[in-house]
Amino acid sequence: MKVIVIGGGPAGRAAALELASLDNEVTLIEKNRIGGTCLNEGCMVICGLNDISRFLNDAKNLQANEIMNIQCDFNYSDIANGIKETLNKIRHVTEKETVEAGIKLIYSEATISDKLVNLNKKTLEYDKLIIATGGRPFIPPIKGIEHTINYKNLLNIKELPESLIIVGSGVIAAEIANIFSSMGSEVHVLCRNNFLGILKSEISDYIAEYLLKNVHIHKNITIHEIKEDHALTSEGKIEGLVFLATGTIPNSEIVKDILKTGPRGQILVNDKMETSHPGIYAAGDVIGSIGTTPVGRMEGVTAARNAAGIETHINYKSIPHSISLNYDVAFLEDGPSLPLSNSKSSKSRPKSVTNGHIPGSAGPGSFWRVLSGHTGFSELGVDLETGDIESVLSISPSARNNLAYISLLSRLDKKTYDFEKFVETHPSTDSLYKLMRFFSKY
Repeated sequence: MKVIVIGGGPAGRAAALELASLDNEVTLIEKNRIGGTCLNEGCMVICGLNDISRFLNDAKNLQANEIMNIQCDFNYSDIANGIKETLNKIRHVTEKETVEAGIKLIYSEATISDKLVNLNKKTLEYDKLIIATGGRPFIPPIKGIEHTINYKNLLNIKELPESLIIVGSGVIAAEIANIFSSMGSEVHVLCRNNFLGILKSEISDYIAEYLLKNVHIHKNITIHEIKEDHALTSEGKIEGLVFLATGTIPNSEIVKDILKTGPRGQILVNDKMETSHPGIYAAGDVIGSIGTTPVGRMEGVTAARNAAGIETHINYKSIPHSISLNYDVAFLEDGPSLPLSNSKSSKSRPKSVTNGHIPGSAGPGSFWRVLSGHTGFSELGVDLETGDIESVLSISPSARNNLAYISLLSRLDKKTYDFEKFVETHPSTDSLYKLMRFFSKY
């Protein structure tokens, strides 16, 4: 079977690899660079910058506690160039793995007509088609918006800005604020409503007070106009380069006359990643679901299996999320119901949730934070009657890894009492297992 995948990001590449492993003839079309936003402009860029910011924060902490005297001199452009060099190496490996899997990789723009994909110099026929064209930054209609930058420009900044204004209140806003404040910029975060509204207020308050303590967070603020070096707001003039962290919109223009789309341009799919057109599937940011790389891959694999005739349904239960700050902030969240799905959510009995809270442990990455008393914490919400894990949040150096395994256990319907058999590694900054063991007794 001939399958064409358009988009070489996490969702598209995962779909192509899955189809190739099932002995299909797979063509992957990417218009720019393989790896998509995650590798080239998003997650991995944040990873590189956050490693630098953590090093700087650790140095400041050791110096403040008179453990070591560390003077850190750096040039932002050197950091950016180092990240670019690293990304080139990762991209080379990614491309090599893709081709060695038996996938035909074509770099080209593409358009779609009935059973045909039109490239710059040729036309390809397909039996099944998967759209994984990702998303791009949402640019709000604010006067002077042309003076702003966003994540696509992050590695092109010539020097560290003296002051940075971040427009947005979500995960990206928090991560960029942490990075640049750690490097020495004065950072303002302008929130239309609350900061990190995806979290409970006491969690976002903790993050603001302890993990972003040098960041000025402005809630319920309105931006009237943006200039090259400042913004005019409902609180007056704020100096700085303006960075947009206002979310993304799907790159769905390629199918706008073929498939049903939603109000934000997202391609509508069901839980098999099937679109409104038989034989065409979609996955990743272009469907506007959760928008993380692991979920994009999961959607890509789901689309691929269904395209290959293997019935598979996506499961968005207990999806792990993380925010990359000086400590990881990680939590579980159930994903959305999909617009074209026929399945109806079953009514569940009312739950009585008991919450537990425990300070973070001293261990790798947190040992020297004990002196300041800020080792993070973990929270767990459980149904004592059934042992169901209802909510999980952890702030620690190992939170993102811990939450991935907790997510799996939850998706496998494991209960708190299953943790009676748990054996931890030591030393560790995981304090969730202590809460699990505590609740396993009930």
